[in-house]
Amino acid sequence: MKRLGLSIWIWGWLLAVAAPAAQVGLIKIAGAIGPATAGYVSRALEVAASQGDECLIIQLDTPGGLLDSASEIVHQFYDSKVPTVVYVAPAPARAGSAGVFLTMAADVAVMAPHTRIGAAHPVELGATGNVEKPDDTMKLKIENDTAALAQSIAEKRHRNVQWAMASVRESASITSEEALATKVVDLLAADLPDLLRQLDARGVSGRQLHTAGATVVEIPMTGWEQFSQLFLRPETMFILMLLVIYGFIGELSSPGAILPGVAGSIALVLVLYMSAILPVNIAGLVLMGLALVLLITDVYASTHGILTAGGILAFFLGALMLFDHGGPEFQLSLRWIIPATVLTAAFFALVVGKGIGAQLQPALTGAEAMLGRTAPACARIDAGGGKVCFEGETWNAVSDQPVEDGQLVEITGRTGLTLKVKPKN
Repeated sequence: MKRLGLSIWIWGWLLAVAAPAAQVGLIKIAGAIGPATAGYVSRALEVAASQGDECLIIQLDTPGGLLDSASEIVHQFYDSKVPTVVYVAPAPARAGSAGVFLTMAADVAVMAPHTRIGAAHPVELGATGNVEKPDDTMKLKIENDTAALAQSIAEKRHRNVQWAMASVRESASITSEEALATKVVDLLAADLPDLLRQLDARGVSGRQLHTAGATVVEIPMTGWEQFSQLFLRPETMFILMLLVIYGFIGELSSPGAILPGVAGSIALVLVLYMSAILPVNIAGLVLMGLALVLLITDVYASTHGILTAGGILAFFLGALMLFDHGGPEFQLSLRWIIPATVLTAAFFALVVGKGIGAQLQPALTGAEAMLGRTAPACARIDAGGGKVCFEGETWNAVSDQPVEDGQLVEITGRTGLTLKVKPKN
């Protein structure tokens, strides 16, 4: 019996040694939540499931972001094949606005000490795509819908429903310690090792986690995801829109330059792509398009600057409205709008106006410069010929009407070295 017991112990020890160590996945989200964030989370969940991770830890520090992107991530959590753990850390990190929905939608909601969560009142008023700002009825509908989302998440995950709704309707915000006491979150963990110890043996979705001493494998963003995180921003789209304007107008003011037109065309394609992803206000786009038309029109049909002033005003208002319903994390600040407006005004006044104006001016050299000019006849001129003195040079001249020596004539045409003239009235 002793030998049998010893054999069982040895085999158990060998199996324990040979068994692969537990592993958990980790991603870090810092900053505004947007379309790029949703794509990153989706891929990370698939990677964590494919490599057999015990769970995926999402370390979160966000002021908020787009509600549509947050809702997409919530659905991904619900459909995930691997348990999800949202960890608001490190201090003084926060899960603000859209971050509230992510934290409460996770299988396990955890916060580090001295962090905070809350203020999920919807700020995307206008996300319906209407040109005008929503009225009080529409605002109430958006608020009610957002509160219902918070309620459904809290009920599904068995968390504090009353606080979830208060975070939407009253912008309620609490500390991590208060969140634990009121059952908004499940755990308080000082760091990742502490979190893994507390998660060990915890039942999640019908399975028991084995995270004590587990290896943490971070799933980094791919190059494209990092690029998208920086690229899919209102500031980037605004710069591209400026390139569209400057490129097309540059090509118009300098025909044949090619490069401005090519750059403007590429920027236009990128703008159209981004406008389908980012929360763009159509009214802002229309105003900026109107600004472009007014500025160009004023160059060709001088109105003493009236159309230019209107174009600059339309550009400024369009830039203000362009992302006005995307929330504070997806809005253009005046630090971008004012310099861009001044630069655009200077571009049209100094570059475009002079460039196109020069094209519209009459030629100052060559045969065309002589047309309409006056000069004295140096000898009698008739249909058979004669002489005219023009800017110190003597030219052959012909005239259908006889012109006497010394009489002023107007140059009406030129054939080779012979000018066609008529008497100057």
